[in-house]
Amino acid sequence: MAKQYTSNLLMVRPACFQFNEETATSNAFQKTLAGLSKEDIKQKALDEFDAYVAQLRDIKINVTVIQDTKFPVKPDAIFPNNWISMHADGTVYLYPMQSPNRRQEIRPEILDELRKHFSIRDIVDLSSYIQENKFLEGTGSIIFDHLHKRAYACISPRTNKDLFLDYCKKLNIHAYCFTATDANNKQIYHTNVMLTIGDTFAVICLESIHDKTERHVVKSALVASQHEIIDITFEQMNAFAGNMLQVQNEDGKTFLIMSASALDSLTAEQIKQIEKHTSILSVKIPTIEYIGGGSARCMLAEIFLPKL
Repeated sequence: MAKQYTSNLLMVRPACFQFNEETATSNAFQKTLAGLSKEDIKQKALDEFDAYVAQLRDIKINVTVIQDTKFPVKPDAIFPNNWISMHADGTVYLYPMQSPNRRQEIRPEILDELRKHFSIRDIVDLSSYIQENKFLEGTGSIIFDHLHKRAYACISPRTNKDLFLDYCKKLNIHAYCFTATDANNKQIYHTNVMLTIGDTFAVICLESIHDKTERHVVKSALVASQHEIIDITFEQMNAFAGNMLQVQNEDGKTFLIMSASALDSLTAEQIKQIEKHTSILSVKIPTIEYIGGGSARCMLAEIFLPKL
């Protein structure tokens, strides 16, 4: 039986976390931070990362931590969910990344480490689509509803529509694609900053889908799959309130992981809505969010692979 969440997560401890010039053109969430040296930024990111891992392990989530390598320099290695997805049938997908320095995050030794504890039946490498200038950045681009065999994606420079539709066809899942823009009418770079799908709820910034027909289709699909919709505003989306992930611990209890800034942006009513479905775990990652332009969900690659 399909599961929407897992107890096993992959995280990459950064070696060279910094503002990534290559990704900044399409990621409006990235910002530079004056007054901090590169070493200060690196250390703050490490402290936030280590505290995050400790919180997850405290609630009995199994976290596989891989240490990033210093060379080549990979400023966004802390966000592994964009280059890999690991599925319950033992298949691993590797994705075509838009930025050259992010393509270097795909390291064979990470797969070797995973093989020590999980069964990998097949590896499907989609990175050749880079030659066609087609990109699809993992679970940044694709939001899965595993329970209902559906996937959602907002089209952007990092999410090619044709590639997404072809991918869903091969996986035999229903595809929903749409255009989503921020308050400045700029395309949202990754679907996972405006949409989170849990087992029985969905957090979504509906106002980012300007086309009324597309908005209706997406909303209707979520309602039809019996998800309670928790609608967030542009302001809340900018605080990463769409960038969340539901997980299950070893005792079978579920948590919705989000950043402290995301939690702070939610209203009491929205928190109440979420807590009808799952518990909340918030983590403090302000440096990573501000400079990296990604949040709590971006740092987690779910491992659905069978355990050995």
